[in-house]
Amino acid sequence: MPPPLLVDLSKIDMNRIELPIEEVRKYNAHRYEMEQLSGVIHVDREKRVAVGFKDVRSDEFWVRGHIPGRPLMPGIFMMEAAGQLCALLYKVAISNLPGTFLGFGGMNNVKFRRTVVPGEKLILLAHCTDERLRRVVFDTQGLVGGQFVFEGQIIGMPV
Repeated sequence: MPPPLLVDLSKIDMNRIELPIEEVRKYNAHRYEMEQLSGVIHVDREKRVAVGFKDVRSDEFWVRGHIPGRPLMPGIFMMEAAGQLCALLYKVAISNLPGTFLGFGGMNNVKFRRTVVPGEKLILLAHCTDERLRRVVFDTQGLVGGQFVFEGQIIGMPV
């Protein structure tokens, strides 16, 4: 049984993009093949939560080789997309230090429950649960079409 959602999506206008890709790029340095976040739907600075999305395209570099004839989004790219949402949330709601980059420090308790394929929209949820000088911890979840895709904890390191 999947856990409860980190964010009550019924209270969010999922069709309203709060931060389109041009705004996301002001916070995240990822570009080209490594840009895994398409936009942000919602950020709550007080609750330290964010809802973002990744439009999974058929021209992604991994499609041709990650199961030819049946392309499946690699799980590590799902986690990278969630990590990029966490990095954005960190910069927008947690850290006020200019020039700080939040690098991957680790992942815990990651579970995948469904595949993601080109043409789908991966909804990403992130909640900052702990912040220290050298470590920030986020709970993350992913959904497609209302179905649970993954859950996991992401640890970030300010660098």
